[in-house]
Amino acid sequence: MKTEFSLAQLADPDIAEADKILRACVHCGFCTATCPTYVLLGDELDSPRGRIYLIKEMLEKNRPPTQEVVKHIDRCLSCLACMTTCPSGVNYMHLVDQGRARIERDYTRPLAERALRAVLAWVLPRPGLFRTSMILARLGRPLAALLPTSKTASPSPTLLRRIKAMLALAPSRLPASGPSGGTIFPPLGARRGRVALLQGCAQQVLAPRINQAAINLLTRHGIEVVLVKDEQCCGALTHHLGRDGDALARARANITVWLEEAGRGGLDAILVTTSGCGTVIKDYGFMLREDRDFASPAARISALAKDITEYLGGIDLRPSQQQHGDIVVAYHSACSLQHGQKITQLPKELLSKSGFVVKDVPESHLCCGSAGTYNILQPDIASRLRDRKVANIAMVKPDMIAAGNIGCMVQIAGGTSVPVVHTIELLDWATGGAKPGLS
Repeated sequence: MKTEFSLAQLADPDIAEADKILRACVHCGFCTATCPTYVLLGDELDSPRGRIYLIKEMLEKNRPPTQEVVKHIDRCLSCLACMTTCPSGVNYMHLVDQGRARIERDYTRPLAERALRAVLAWVLPRPGLFRTSMILARLGRPLAALLPTSKTASPSPTLLRRIKAMLALAPSRLPASGPSGGTIFPPLGARRGRVALLQGCAQQVLAPRINQAAINLLTRHGIEVVLVKDEQCCGALTHHLGRDGDALARARANITVWLEEAGRGGLDAILVTTSGCGTVIKDYGFMLREDRDFASPAARISALAKDITEYLGGIDLRPSQQQHGDIVVAYHSACSLQHGQKITQLPKELLSKSGFVVKDVPESHLCCGSAGTYNILQPDIASRLRDRKVANIAMVKPDMIAAGNIGCMVQIAGGTSVPVVHTIELLDWATGGAKPGLS
């Protein structure tokens, strides 16, 4: 793709990166076939190629984004299926991230939308506030049906529609809190390794059982697990809202405490059980590449970050200890794992070796519609994607659904009665742990 940035513009490292990404695009259109919003809506501007043109125009002309540009960029899930499909290696992730940051800086959204996005950015990364908000949402769920529904088309969903989506996502009950930061779990038997386990934000409120299963499995196999004190949200939530200042501040804080922990007791890896977080942490090196003080530490942390299945792939797991009775597991490949981190076969291989009958889901490349806060901000598209995903899952007639991302788990569970569990819960069960529960 031809670009026309001025020399002054190219002096900005972000613009120089955007120029490199744009020039790699050859207009082939392969990305349109795997883009969820294009598949659903059929609008070229709701495809990666269309959004690339919009971002190019916005950056080249250095003008405030229009409502039309914002609408189509907001509709992007950042599922990154386009990057898996692209034969030219276009790094769409870094381009759309830059587009979102520019929109956040230069576009004035309607007051109600600004308020909602500000609340999400403030509450979701803070587990204490998030827990309180879930309790309030649970109390408000019976009122959701009483909220009026707009009958007129709108460039974006109304505030009431988004509030209804938030209330619908609230669980009927919350589990007890898990262990706090600063806790160390010693290995059973001789120590074979030492890792930090990301505590997460929403996950530690909605499903602390996931990290507990990871701790149980790791310590059972001789791995010491530490929950690092003063760890923060990884920054993914605010990063995808275009609030890069907040996201980078969180990244720097985490880098600091993780490196301090590595200096005290050593770390073989920083393990992540939420693949959406893992994709961003692995990108810290890029995000802070221009930061003189943090560029090198950020690259080190990115190199240490691993999805939990990546780490387990290097450990000889115990032979299956449980009688599974040929349990059929539909494996949902989270976008952030398959497209963002290029981890596709390993989780399925681990499950198969542990005695489960693993089935691929048709159209596995298409997003379930969760995508961080997407199912709140774009609930209509998210619901259509969820229903399509659930219908595809039903085709393989599973006993359980396994996924590696809490957002996907909550989203899919909202449309099916089949139990949805984390991959690590099944692996823990297979190697001597308890059968996965849903509380």
